[in-house]
Amino acid sequence: MPLSRKALFSRKALFSRKALFSRKALFSRKALRRAYQGLVLLSVLALAPMTWAWLSSWGHRATAEDAGWPDRVPPAQAALVLGAGLYHTQPTPMLARRLDIAAELYRAGKVRALLLSGDNSRKEYDEPTAMRDYLRARGVPEAVMVLDYAGFDTWDSCVRARQVFGAERVTVVTQEFHLPRAVTLCRTAGLEAFGVGDDSVRRWAATTYAYAARELPATVKAFADAVILRSEPVFPGPREVSLTRVLGQPGAPGA
Repeated sequence: MPLSRKALFSRKALFSRKALFSRKALFSRKALRRAYQGLVLLSVLALAPMTWAWLSSWGHRATAEDAGWPDRVPPAQAALVLGAGLYHTQPTPMLARRLDIAAELYRAGKVRALLLSGDNSRKEYDEPTAMRDYLRARGVPEAVMVLDYAGFDTWDSCVRARQVFGAERVTVVTQEFHLPRAVTLCRTAGLEAFGVGDDSVRRWAATTYAYAARELPATVKAFADAVILRSEPVFPGPREVSLTRVLGQPGAPGA
């Protein structure tokens, strides 16, 4: 029995609608697949710098909270203490802890000098001087301290320690969450670097987790600066001889 014209158009419309939905579903699946692949690729690219930092620093770091930790730290010319902010004119609690660790390394004879690297980009903000004053108030001789006023970030501090101050072997002092990036950057800058980190989560859990979350983008930037761009520090010179003078002093610990 032949179909009426109305039924024929209705059937054609049904098939046309089904085909359209089928094509849309196909494109939708392709779009979802490509979006998923893109997310996987972005995740791999984001995690690659973290993997680089962890593997490159493996075996070259220790936690200052562990019993007998100074015994696991090899002798070095200097402790490179990285700035961590000021509260008014005083070191923040995290920076104070870094300075306490550096003082312990000096008194244990593990380092001969303290290279205090921080931000002094504004007259009213002077991390290295605040770091020096903190250590001096705790009995560390000023004569063993060297101040780097242009340590604006970790990469700048590492490069300047090697190229400006002429350091060869350093112990980087920071917090544990920052340690893989800091040690890796210093080793990439040409330093024979070991790192000691404060386990800050025991004292300041919330602050530590907030800073640790920033390590992913910070490590991506670090990878770009150190490996891809080989960026120069903001102030690449001139050459300083202050660290050489400290290391040449007779009777210094670790000499």
